[in-house]
Amino acid sequence: MAGGEEEEQQLLSVYDGHVINNYEDDIRSINGINDFAKEFFIESKKLWYLAFPAIFTSFCQYGLITITQIFAGSLGTTQLAAVSVENSIISGFPFGMMFGLSSALETYCGQAYGANQSEMLGTYMQRSWVILNAMAITAVPLFIFATPVLKFLGQTASLSREAGNFALWMIPQQFAYASMLPSTKFLQAQSKVMSIAVIAAVALCLHAFFSWFLILNLGWGLVGAAMVLDGSWWFIAMAQFLYIISGACGETWSGFSWKAFQNLWGFLKISVASAVMMCLEVWYIMALTLFAGYLEDAEISIDAFSICMNILGWACMVAIGLNVASSVRVSNELGSGHPRKARFSVLVIGVSSLLIGLFFTLILIVSRKRYSGIFTNSSEVEKLVEELTPLVGLSMVFTNVQYALSGVAIGAGWQTTVAYMSTVCYFVFGIPSGALMAYKFKMGVQGIWYGMVLGLCLQICLLLWMIWTTNWTKECYAAEERLRQWRGETLAEETD
Repeated sequence: MAGGEEEEQQLLSVYDGHVINNYEDDIRSINGINDFAKEFFIESKKLWYLAFPAIFTSFCQYGLITITQIFAGSLGTTQLAAVSVENSIISGFPFGMMFGLSSALETYCGQAYGANQSEMLGTYMQRSWVILNAMAITAVPLFIFATPVLKFLGQTASLSREAGNFALWMIPQQFAYASMLPSTKFLQAQSKVMSIAVIAAVALCLHAFFSWFLILNLGWGLVGAAMVLDGSWWFIAMAQFLYIISGACGETWSGFSWKAFQNLWGFLKISVASAVMMCLEVWYIMALTLFAGYLEDAEISIDAFSICMNILGWACMVAIGLNVASSVRVSNELGSGHPRKARFSVLVIGVSSLLIGLFFTLILIVSRKRYSGIFTNSSEVEKLVEELTPLVGLSMVFTNVQYALSGVAIGAGWQTTVAYMSTVCYFVFGIPSGALMAYKFKMGVQGIWYGMVLGLCLQICLLLWMIWTTNWTKECYAAEERLRQWRGETLAEETD
């Protein structure tokens, strides 16, 4: 421990006293259990101040498509299937890419805000707007040719036609995403999470009313559903933008700037790495679901797998909140030059995510004989779901921890490294292991799920190893140098 302290002091002396002053204000020494408990409680308050509104926002935004599907289901099974297919395949792919691209802002805006470089946050957000709108434009042909794309993927002609028509009306939604996602990350970096949550809640209420009014009352069908869904996302995007320019964000927004078009290539590189890192997890689940469809009892296997994934998906709403909170806390502390606070925040994040995962698992195990009945009347499916429940519970623990640690990686700017790591864990190790157990060893859908758990476990182990071996003082320097580069400065210019 003494050697580590000495190394930190030696490293700190390199930087002209800038970080030394912050280091003196860093977390005080912890002596005994009482001190640890007090500091843990203080950090937990900061973490959950961010996590609770983020979780609430995730539920509200997830509810938009859920309400649309409910009203579409009242029109008929084909309409319900059309909305589901369009959302998961046609809209799902570009949304996943844009969500990943925007997560680069969690690194840059979070670290800039921690370093009191408030004026840079608006520039970063505008750069992200440029990149995401370009992504939305390139995705337009996918929506225009959605019908033949869906036919090529094996969907029926009637479903492909209905989903294709719905997709045409959903093009404006992509540009709402391109505006909304960067502004969300911009506000989260400043801990202005309550404003995001309020806007999401209002959007959900308006969405429910206008869905009823246009779809059922006026009888506009899927066209009405599309218009309401487009309108809801644009409401969120415009409400967040108006909140930003109203002056509520102070110096972080100083108006539009041509600087948004500078250094786009460098900004794009970490944005793409962020997108790959986020999308690999989605593609991992899609690949495993596809393998489930090749089993002997494919219908029963897919039904059971889908029910378990649905339960895991709702638990992921909490994990997403932890992901947001951990990335903001770590990026803010690194930007502020507080290595010990960043390190302690990681500890609190890890312990909190583990406890929440264990809590959800306990609830799931207790209700293992009953919860599958909500989704199916098939005794065979219910039996298979019950057999999968211990694995689902283990997945909840791993998923909560993995999302929290991924937030740490985003906050520290490790997206490129984690993207390579995810590729190995999921596609070199997880999927082949699951396929081998499912087909070679005749373990069926349980074998596929074992493969998913093994991939997650390996990912967590590697993330823990990265965090354990990280010199957080050097990460503060890396954050400082990264911000200097985006301001067009170099370390030598600063110290001369």
